[in-house]
Amino acid sequence: MSESDRDLVIALRAELAAIDPARACDRRAEGIGLSGGRTTREGPVTRLILRLRRERDKEPGSSVPADAFDWDASPEHCRMAWLRGLFLARGSLSLAGGRTHLEFVLDPADAGPLSRRLTAAGLPASSRIRRGRGVVTWKNGDTIGLFLRRIGAGATLLELEARQVSRALRGDLNRVINAESANLQRSVGAAGRQMAAIAELTASGELAEQPYVVRSVAEARRETPESTLSELAERLGLHRSAVQRALERIERLSLLPPDDVRRRPSRRGGGRAAIGRPLS
Repeated sequence: MSESDRDLVIALRAELAAIDPARACDRRAEGIGLSGGRTTREGPVTRLILRLRRERDKEPGSSVPADAFDWDASPEHCRMAWLRGLFLARGSLSLAGGRTHLEFVLDPADAGPLSRRLTAAGLPASSRIRRGRGVVTWKNGDTIGLFLRRIGAGATLLELEARQVSRALRGDLNRVINAESANLQRSVGAAGRQMAAIAELTASGELAEQPYVVRSVAEARRETPESTLSELAERLGLHRSAVQRALERIERLSLLPPDDVRRRPSRRGGGRAAIGRPLS
């Protein structure tokens, strides 16, 4: 992950950690989500944990164990607060290689239930066991963006989405450029072969023995080597397929051994007993 992407993830986590819910129930739910997470050196998250802990300690009887959050009985706002805390404590976001990947690392027994809860909330996620730990994963950028938005991400998420759009556009543009470049290289290569074949057949006098259409196409190609088949066809008033067949015929003739009888079309029929389909 690049330095700028890493900074963006840090900024997003700091933005989420700075959220101060107005409802006491949301603050308690977020505190439960944060409980039991990995030790962190992130200043904003550490300050959030201390703030919620102080608030909890001031309210006798409000302290509850980390696994006491009742998802089914809780309203949507409490669920999102709990998920925000869980993401800050056990979640990670990666933007490596332009691909968005978000995962939670949990106790193995908690991965399946979390995956089912997220799916029920319209955020389908996959779960698995990895090196003895439960992992709940999203690799879909749209789902990740929806999740981050629902747990409170704002300005940083807009920046993340803008980068994703920019990368997608660059990727599309590069694919178009690469395709056009490949097409151009093929066209240049074909034109070079055709020019060489035309020069060889002209020098041997064989081009003059070819049907009128073949000679016309050869002359047009010689005059405008850079023209596409469509441009040659429009210039000559022919179908594109007729131009293509004429050039293929010229190339095939030049590739035959010099003593091959097929390089010498029969005089009968004005040279039509040549390779392939008659063109005149």
